[in-house]
Amino acid sequence: MSEFSRAASLETRAVHLPQPPIEGSRPIAVPIYQTSGFTFDDPAVMADAMSRPDGAFVYGRYTNPTVRSLEQAVSGLEGGAAAIATGSGMGAINTVLLALLKPGDHLIAQRSLYGGTAAMINELVSRFGITVTYVPENDPEALRLAARPETRLVYLETISNPMTLVADLPGMFAAARDLGIVSVVDNTFATPMLCRPVEHGADVVLHSTTKYLGGHTDVVGGLAVFADQGLYERVWHFAIELGASADPFASWLTLRGLQTLALRMERHCANAALLATRLAEHEAVTAVHWPGLASHPSYELAGKLLTGFGGVFSFDLAGGRAAGERFMRSVRLALLAPSLGGVETLVLHPATTSHRALNAEELARSGIGEGTVRIAVGIEHPEDLWADLAQALT
Repeated sequence: MSEFSRAASLETRAVHLPQPPIEGSRPIAVPIYQTSGFTFDDPAVMADAMSRPDGAFVYGRYTNPTVRSLEQAVSGLEGGAAAIATGSGMGAINTVLLALLKPGDHLIAQRSLYGGTAAMINELVSRFGITVTYVPENDPEALRLAARPETRLVYLETISNPMTLVADLPGMFAAARDLGIVSVVDNTFATPMLCRPVEHGADVVLHSTTKYLGGHTDVVGGLAVFADQGLYERVWHFAIELGASADPFASWLTLRGLQTLALRMERHCANAALLATRLAEHEAVTAVHWPGLASHPSYELAGKLLTGFGGVFSFDLAGGRAAGERFMRSVRLALLAPSLGGVETLVLHPATTSHRALNAEELARSGIGEGTVRIAVGIEHPEDLWADLAQALT
């Protein structure tokens, strides 16, 4: 990446990606290095490469030129020191949690979490004797009160899944820093185009690159960005043994999607604004959970913290689960499918899909009801989307 690209805006930097070192010239697009390993002439150089993350390329489980380009690109967009790409979003989450927590440690997490993360935390509790305390995402004092001598980590989501609660990142990270606790935040819903948590004090920023960064529903991947080089190296040594490594082709697809991220996020947010506003006025809808609405509890904080309100939101139907099932059977343009962040609009029922591992108490803690529907708004024409939702509600 040129010096100009490093100093340019996020939109420009997403287009001009870091290139693997090639002498004499360089390709316009990042090449796919589809190889499992690399050969050496000097055994000492090979041994050195296997001992540190910034040495020569040696083996695909450690890293790869295409994978490193992705790591450097997203780390640069987030303002981090370095990054680790993984084979899935849960791979990134598990790599960080398992690397930084051990039996007997205490974890503080926000109440409303992605179902996969909540399920993994339950596994940590039952299998490894880790204790957890849940606090509101916007209450630094509650975090301070929950902290113990054995507290090692606080886990947040910039915009929560699926209730779109916005975390008080500056306040929560400041409290964690005062207590000597590592702060981790999932920034998947926001992307660095809407929020850069490192600027607010995050130690680790997580992404499911399957979602907005890839952006085309054709890749599965994850990534962890580290604000500190030392913490990165600590987790990297664990990550290569865990084996949750990213694939070169998947990384290349993600890099390809990254170049249009800024444009897509603008359209995702604009479409979500139109749909959320109209749904809030519909007689079949009892509540809309999108931080761009003045009725949302995170509205004021979102306006200060985010540069856009996101392309995912949820809404509650008056008829409960039966109404939710009818709605999802009735959509024609929107697709009934898991995941989010692609160009297509997707809908799902969180209680039976993304958050199916949660019991009734945990669903209630997250604010998810029987009639809650999540919509990941795509980049189609907004009036076409509204026509589809309106007919499905009818």
